[in-house]
Amino acid sequence: MHVPLLDLKAQYAAVKDELIRAIIGVCETQLFALGPAVTKFEQKIAQYLNCKFAIGVSSGTDALLVALMALDIKPGDEIITTPFTFFATAGSIARLGAKPVFVDVCHDSFNIDPNLIEAKITDKTKAIIPVHLFGQAAQMNSILEVATRGNLAVVEDAAQAVGTEQNDTKCGNFGDLACFSFYPTKNLNAFGDAGLVTTNNPHLAEKVKLLRHHGQANRYDHTIIGGNFRLDSIQAAVLTVKLKYLDQWNQGRRQIAEIYDKIFADSVVQIPEIEPGNVSVYHQYTIKVPDRDKLQTCLAEKQIGSAVFYPKPLHLQPCFAGLGYKKGELPVAEKLADEVLSLPIYPQLTDEQVKYVARTVLNFYEKN
Repeated sequence: MHVPLLDLKAQYAAVKDELIRAIIGVCETQLFALGPAVTKFEQKIAQYLNCKFAIGVSSGTDALLVALMALDIKPGDEIITTPFTFFATAGSIARLGAKPVFVDVCHDSFNIDPNLIEAKITDKTKAIIPVHLFGQAAQMNSILEVATRGNLAVVEDAAQAVGTEQNDTKCGNFGDLACFSFYPTKNLNAFGDAGLVTTNNPHLAEKVKLLRHHGQANRYDHTIIGGNFRLDSIQAAVLTVKLKYLDQWNQGRRQIAEIYDKIFADSVVQIPEIEPGNVSVYHQYTIKVPDRDKLQTCLAEKQIGSAVFYPKPLHLQPCFAGLGYKKGELPVAEKLADEVLSLPIYPQLTDEQVKYVARTVLNFYEKN
């Protein structure tokens, strides 16, 4: 049985007619950058997230970059974040000349360990970027308490967490700003790159709007130096259609996770642990296993897709060698990099496919 890690064609087939109509609608207006389609999406996603302001931007990476620009992050500033995440989290910090300061993660949730943050705060620290990894919220109450004591801004990296909740509040509402990605592999996915910045602060919202469009308050009137971070209208139209199905799709992911959890119970496979108060959207279903690489090879031979997110923590990446981190400094992140494996989890999977994946995993360990 063939089970790809992700099958975007199955999703597309289910909403194809609506998507085509939405795209044609944009083509009829010939308004492709910002415009009414973007405004409509921003209104719909703000309502969905229950936040005051949602500003569409060109990608999740640009969302992080423009959020930090809105906070006036400068060269030499320090931003505390996790080493166990996609590169853009730390890369956006470095692009502004600021310094990523890495804090180790929790072994069970994969998210930044709030108990380790305070020790990393210096007089140069300006913000904390927690990542809601794999669709589960970081421990935001504890992180916000640390940030308040240190007078630090908080930027949520919610690239993998659209629809994620903690204590009945959706991610995108905890920090001063939050950043979402709608890359084609995300739970809410565009037909290319697209992103979003949310905030409940009107001053920051206005600043992000200026920054995404070269700092223009009016045409050719540049009040600050910004960039080209505009969201394309066609992407906004696609996202508006798909947003209607997001809760249904996320619930489908949770149901698949339940099947995996039951089959893997009391086995060598360590299943994702969802912390109390959290509702995960399971952007990834990530297990921890011994002999991870051998298991992945076995799954590939059985035509089952899988992926390692992430095989090398950011503090050990060559581009950050100048920061001076050594192997062994952040042991939990380093151990996870050797253990984690993400299995197929998308709502179009059948129960038969999910069970086939899980039993193939268990059979591997029974034979070894």
